[in-house]
Amino acid sequence: MNSVTLELALKKQRLQIASQSLRSDFGRYAAGLAPAFNGADYVVEGARWLRRHPQFIVAAGVALVIARPKRAWRWARRAFVGWQAWRKLRGFMEPGRPPSRQRWTPEAH
Repeated sequence: MNSVTLELALKKQRLQIASQSLRSDFGRYAAGLAPAFNGADYVVEGARWLRRHPQFIVAAGVALVIARPKRAWRWARRAFVGWQAWRKLRGFMEPGRPPSRQRWTPEAH
């Protein structure tokens, strides 16, 4: 084994040891964030469950319309505005698409 290969192998070993030390330090420092990550995982899993069972969303919407029609319309308007904003934001943030320099006008759309 020549000296260059041996030197590279030693350097690799030192980097691996340093990396292991950094990983363990990060694990200790990030332990305080575990409840927040667990909560986020819980929310994500709930959203996945709702995607698999959309009938519960429909049932909640129907119950809201029956119980509080005015409130249902108000939330429907908010949802529509939010959906429109999301569509425009998503279109603006698409990779490879240059930002539009035109201003939005009602006549153009």
